[in-house]
Amino acid sequence: MKPGALPAASASGGAPEATVALAQGPCIIDVEASGFGAGSYPIEVGFVLPGGRGQCTLICPEPEWTHWDDGAAQLHGITRDAALQHGQPVAEVARMLNQALTGRTVYTDAWSHDYSWLNLLFETAGLTQRFKLEHLRALLDDAQLERLDQAKREARVALQVQRHRASGDARVLQWAVVKVRNG
Repeated sequence: MKPGALPAASASGGAPEATVALAQGPCIIDVEASGFGAGSYPIEVGFVLPGGRGQCTLICPEPEWTHWDDGAAQLHGITRDAALQHGQPVAEVARMLNQALTGRTVYTDAWSHDYSWLNLLFETAGLTQRFKLEHLRALLDDAQLERLDQAKREARVALQVQRHRASGDARVLQWAVVKVRNG
C-alpha cells in the first residue's frame, strides 16, 4: 500500500490504521437536489463524521417545491416519486441534522449549492441551523487541492461506491481528504 493510502476497510473503520486516519478526518456533508439554480431544493442529505460513522436520508419535497430537472435525476438516480414516497419530512431532517452536527464545522465541496439547499431546508422547517458549513478548500492547500480529484476516483474504487448519492459522496470525499492531507 502506498504511504498515506487507506484500505478499503476504512469505510467501516475495520482496519486500525484506517480508523485512526478517519478519526482525524473532517465531518463532510453532501446534498442531492432536484436540480440547480432557482427553484431547486434538497431531496437527499448525507453526512459522515470523523471516524466514518454517517447518516443519510431522503427528503420529502414540500408541496410548493415543484422544480424538477431530469438531468439532475439522471445523475443521482433519485426520482421525485421516490423522494415523495420515502423521504422524511423537512422538519424531521432539519432536527436530525442539528442533533448530529450541532457545534461542528461541516465541510462540503459544493458550498454555494449546499448552503442554499440547507438554508431552504432549515428556513422551511422554521429551525436555526446549529452547525457551520464551510468549503472544503479551507482544509487543503493548493497542492492538496490538485490531488483531490484523483483521490476521489481512488476512493470510489477503494470504497466500492458506484452510485452518486449523498452518503456515498460524503464518504468518498472524507476518504479523499484524509488521503491528500496524509500525503
